Amino acid sequence: MTGFGPEHLPYGVFRRAGEEPRVGARLGDGILDLAALAADGPLEEDPLLFFQPSLNAFMGAGRETWRRVREALRALTAGPDAEPATIPLDEAQLLLPIAVGDYVDFYSSLDHAINVGRIFRPDAEPLAPNWRHMPIGYHGRSGTIVVSGTPIRRPRGQRREPGDDAPVYGPSVRLDIELELGFVVGTPSAHGEAVAVDRALDHVFGVLLVNDWSARDLQAWESRPLGPFLAKSFATSVAAWVTPLDAILDCRVRAPAQEPAPLEYLREEPWAFDLDLEVEIDGSTVSHPNARHLYWSAAQQLAHMTVNGASLHTGDLFASGTISGPAREERGSLLELSWNGAEPVALGDGSTRAFLEDGDEVVLRGRGGDVALGEVRGRIEAAR
Repeated sequence: MTGFGPEHLPYGVFRRAGEEPRVGARLGDGILDLAALAADGPLEEDPLLFFQPSLNAFMGAGRETWRRVREALRALTAGPDAEPATIPLDEAQLLLPIAVGDYVDFYSSLDHAINVGRIFRPDAEPLAPNWRHMPIGYHGRSGTIVVSGTPIRRPRGQRREPGDDAPVYGPSVRLDIELELGFVVGTPSAHGEAVAVDRALDHVFGVLLVNDWSARDLQAWESRPLGPFLAKSFATSVAAWVTPLDAILDCRVRAPAQEPAPLEYLREEPWAFDLDLEVEIDGSTVSHPNARHLYWSAAQQLAHMTVNGASLHTGDLFASGTISGPAREERGSLLELSWNGAEPVALGDGSTRAFLEDGDEVVLRGRGGDVALGEVRGRIEAAR
């Protein structure tokens, strides 16, 4: 069971040697060429939606078009005798699937927020006073979002070690990962109009895994008073395949009540996606979180993101923040897994990691029932 059957059909952008990029849908270990299917007739859509270097034109066509295309592809691929022609994955180069507009990264895992608070404020309340009242987030740098498989260059910047009088400049020595779930906006909203929480998911085209690489030493020095900057903006990796939101709606589960109850514009029946996630470093699985542990839902994140009148655009990306659970083996970052270096993580080859070393390869995976999210892979290269 590949997790990429007719019940899934995630979308991406690919290119073969000598050809221009185009939109495809993954089926098993192959790619359905949607541009060719539209040109030849099985898809009754304008082929120009799919002769594109990103999904944005298709996403911008609206929810009714998404529905028609998905229904047509499922009809084409379902059934024991259905064998539509596919392009082998090894014959295609997978590209960044979306032209990213705005990028917002949230901080929506209660267990992650508590762990971070206990690491850095061991004698104080781990959660900031506002944390249970609204989804906390920051704007990232969309131009440094890269597709899975892109090498990650170790960043340089300022850091100051405990006890030092002054900062130094150089490569980060505490390079980390953040396992996150990203949501891709398809339907835009008008500037000045908030999106209601009960209509928020109408704007979401699909989901994908995200690795928000983080330089913890740079972050610790620069984050006060304005929060993350260079520690986050050097690279964020995303999957090559965007899973349609409709493909994982069956994975929605009830979540514990939020206490205190959110303000009215954020109020809904608590829910989350039951998605089993995995972090692998150099072939060793080091963590097994689940997205059901997220405190704030995607709908609440989007409603809060627009409550001040900020508009949504096709291709916007917002991510959950690190996903962690209550157990040690459910922590979604090395900061937590190694407790800021005090408890290094053992790998299968006998080595240990407090933070990432040059040459390390990180792979993020996820699954909900018969749907496997596209993986996110990245290898660390030495700083220049």
